Amino acid sequence: MSEIVIKAENLSKAYKIYEKDIDRVKEALHPFHKRYSKDFFALRDVSFEIRRGENVGLIGKNGAGKSTLLKIITGVLTPSSGKLEVKGKIASLLELGAGFNPEMTGVENIYMSGLLMNYSRAEMDSKIDAIISFADIGEFINQPVKTYSSGMFARLAFAVNAFVEPDILIIDEALSVGDAFFQSKCMDKMRTMIESGVTVLFVSHDTFAVKNLCQRAFLIDAGKLVMDATANEVVEAYRDSIIKMRHELSGGQSPAITALIEEMKLASTNTAGSKINLSITEENLKFNQEIFLKNAAYQRVQNGKAQFENIQLLNLDGEPISEVIFGQEVILRMVIKFNDNVAMLGMSYHIRNSNGVDLVYTDSRFSDVKAIFDAKRGDIYVVDWQFKVELRQELYNFACAISTPVEESLDSPDICDFVPLAVQFKVISPNKFLSLAGGYVHWYNDMKIRKLGR
Repeated sequence: MSEIVIKAENLSKAYKIYEKDIDRVKEALHPFHKRYSKDFFALRDVSFEIRRGENVGLIGKNGAGKSTLLKIITGVLTPSSGKLEVKGKIASLLELGAGFNPEMTGVENIYMSGLLMNYSRAEMDSKIDAIISFADIGEFINQPVKTYSSGMFARLAFAVNAFVEPDILIIDEALSVGDAFFQSKCMDKMRTMIESGVTVLFVSHDTFAVKNLCQRAFLIDAGKLVMDATANEVVEAYRDSIIKMRHELSGGQSPAITALIEEMKLASTNTAGSKINLSITEENLKFNQEIFLKNAAYQRVQNGKAQFENIQLLNLDGEPISEVIFGQEVILRMVIKFNDNVAMLGMSYHIRNSNGVDLVYTDSRFSDVKAIFDAKRGDIYVVDWQFKVELRQELYNFACAISTPVEESLDSPDICDFVPLAVQFKVISPNKFLSLAGGYVHWYNDMKIRKLGR
């Protein structure tokens, strides 16, 4: 059994609450130590053990005590009572830019953070390039961090904490800042760290992220640890508690029910238009190519035989889009260049959520057009996939791959090019019900309702 790296015994954190400011002075000066304050417990009698390599999610309403617990574990706060034992080096993202000197540049803050974690200058020299590359904030890395946006803070803070090789990584909602590409990069890095044995404590209101990333979770309510179980069990219990709370607050009836019923009656299938423009020019094939190549560089895998020159998401008029209305037909366009003679090239794509979870996968083997055959060096092909998007309202990205078979069965492909972060897009749902519904994929059903006679 793995070693216990965090052990909490009856941890409590209490704050004094005063009705008036003058009461602080009265309490401090009273000769008989009369109390003018009341204790507010942000955390009360919390006990648990976390073993090395575990990935644990913390779930609870705002003000439940999650951040207080993490700050005690990292040493930012001292508990009012109880005992805490922590073994190993901790890296934490509790508040964006916490610990950064606003007057120092990004590079200077990287070295300072390493120094605080007992790394030598030489050790940080070996990590600096990887940190800067992952943060990907361009020339701002040499500017004072006080000039950074919240997204830049998040990028640099995560990069520093991920690449200093901590034993324990603690993250409190920091990944909610930034685009889907950055969030996906962070999730991939966190999975890599978990596989290497790093212990992760992850606080997020994104219950899908907690279920996908964590094996175990704590449910905290009113400063108490009310549930310690699998992530799936804790997430479902938390969702049930939220539903019950909303039901009680509304007196058992939602004031929006009538409006929702009328909206569902009036809702009709979205049709994006029947005009299809598949015209191909050198100009539109290169549109946004620079952005694609920059994003595609992350964790790209290539063998040199063929490569993606560009990947675009288009509407049926052939215009690049980044937002898709639920039910809209779109075209995923792949521009493929051959650097060698290739007898047969297969193509595929994944649709992933911002946490990097595969939701949809398709392959040219499943279609009428199985592959590109007998391509010559220097050839450029354009592959268009047309489909209807029926995903919940959220951010997504495409991961795209092209490969050659090493066996006739195609079961063992040789990857020519794999781009994990090819195109980002957001699904928008005009229907409130669809935007709130569970699950990610909603498909069309030929549904019939019949009333039987008595």
